[in-house]
Amino acid sequence: MTRAIDFANITLRDALDLAVIVEEEAKERYGELADQLELHHNEDAARFFRHMVHVESLHEHRLAERRKHLFGDQPSSVTRAMIFDVEAPDYDEVRATMTVRRALEVSLRAEHKAYEFFDRALGEVADPGIRKMFEELRRDEKEHERRVRDEIAKLPPEPVMTADDVIDEPVAH
Repeated sequence: MTRAIDFANITLRDALDLAVIVEEEAKERYGELADQLELHHNEDAARFFRHMVHVESLHEHRLAERRKHLFGDQPSSVTRAMIFDVEAPDYDEVRATMTVRRALEVSLRAEHKAYEFFDRALGEVADPGIRKMFEELRRDEKEHERRVRDEIAKLPPEPVMTADDVIDEPVAH
């Protein structure tokens, strides 16, 4: 999930930059997944992923504003190459025929991944200010999980058989 990030010695600026990049990665992945679902005319699941693009954008913007307020235009030493799939949903979980419930479940797992990431990072962070920020980010991810669970609870039960159950696997001739 991360490379070359020394959480024991990370600065607050770099921690904020990392948090912004995590949200940016998730936002971009949700956009890619929505694009794929729209290509397959799955408007309901695509609409949910577009909503998640908006949610991640808001979180990213809030963190970026906080970073700018504290550190202005100081350069970052954290790059996108240092992370992969911290909060971004897994590509292989998305199906052209997935239901909104399954899209929400994908999102729930992504939010949980982010929670676990910040929880593990807290075990390595010594600086009290960074610990406080990571605790806040972990709390945010837990709140996002709760919101997704609430949305899942509002949905009708999944049909016994879905389109994925009857799709033939490709076979060699």
